[in-house]
Amino acid sequence: MINPPMYTDSDRIALYSPEFAAMPHDCYQDMRKRYGSLVPVELSPGVPATLVIGYRTAVQILHDPAHFPVDPRAWEKDVPDECPVKPMLAWRPNAMRSSGEEHRRYRDANVAALSAVDLHGLHAVVERIAVPLIAQFCETGSADLIADYARPLAFQVVNAMLGCSPDIGRRVATGVMTIFEGSDAAAGNIMLIEALSELVAGKRAEPGDDVTTRLVQHPAGFDDQEVIEQLVPLYGAGVEPVHNLIVNTLLLILTNDRFAGSLLGGSLSTRDALDEVLFLDPPIANFCMTYPRQPVLLDEVWLPAHQPVIISIAACNNDPAISGGDYTGNRSHLAWGAGPHACPARQSAYLIAQDGVDQLLDALPEIELSVDPGELVWRPGPFHRALATLPISFAPSRPFASWHPS
Repeated sequence: MINPPMYTDSDRIALYSPEFAAMPHDCYQDMRKRYGSLVPVELSPGVPATLVIGYRTAVQILHDPAHFPVDPRAWEKDVPDECPVKPMLAWRPNAMRSSGEEHRRYRDANVAALSAVDLHGLHAVVERIAVPLIAQFCETGSADLIADYARPLAFQVVNAMLGCSPDIGRRVATGVMTIFEGSDAAAGNIMLIEALSELVAGKRAEPGDDVTTRLVQHPAGFDDQEVIEQLVPLYGAGVEPVHNLIVNTLLLILTNDRFAGSLLGGSLSTRDALDEVLFLDPPIANFCMTYPRQPVLLDEVWLPAHQPVIISIAACNNDPAISGGDYTGNRSHLAWGAGPHACPARQSAYLIAQDGVDQLLDALPEIELSVDPGELVWRPGPFHRALATLPISFAPSRPFASWHPS
């Protein structure tokens, strides 16, 4: 007879604490010893959830939408609006939070809009944006690669893909970052929706060759609010995670002699560095939320009905049951999710991150970390794996020639 464990609030591990942000892999290792594949956690004070840290268990959940639907409405009705993680988890009429026919309708439109992105042209967009950003600091001999490069690069490229003006894009980027951090997520959500409302209204008045226009004009016939809600996850996945992927990859290159030497020597590619980061320190560490409709017994643990089940992408990728430690050419990680809700923008995200790293290293191949790696600060938050700053130093260099179309 199975006697599943019954966890109390005192058993729960706080994913929002600075201690967890500083040393998550040690925490995942301790979780595995104490709890196995399913871990009782808190996403913010008083918000319980189950964190999945077993790879095979995660794949099972991600491919079983019947038992693990993504619709959070039964959960959120009892969650106060001031809850810092509610905007991140709350229901929205988009593919990420819908099931069945609604999911198909939203996802088909997103896939169509993203598939029409000219990836060759996107290379040129990244270069056009990256070169002036590098030129702003290349003569100074120092920079913060987050504030000075990766963050503005990611949001300007996404703005270009979505046909968004710099002013609207700045407000969107601020809103998205605020939601991820959970410091004042409700205010961040308001800022985000207001900015995207302006973007959609502008595209209805003046269509362009961009993702937003393709969503506005899709045969699904979205109203303005539906278009806005398709843009929310596109911005959420395109700005914060992509700039963190660029930064985490650069950190690996700057701190791992094996990898840095091989990369600069030509035996490993930037793509290999990206894949290693997507295994070890993915920019979205804990995500892919589901909400069981009824209690589910899984791995000898009862998962409560309507309580979030969160996939720890970082912990699952490093599950000793499947991890062999060799990441070169291995793309079996869960950084893009899996199953019917897998990320539809992975090609564009890969390209932006890879080109962002390459542009910087082409311009400044001898950059070095300005502080000891142990002094770097990781931003608290239950979902992301994100540095606060990445300070570098290098020999001052003349700017590249101004970008020009090839």
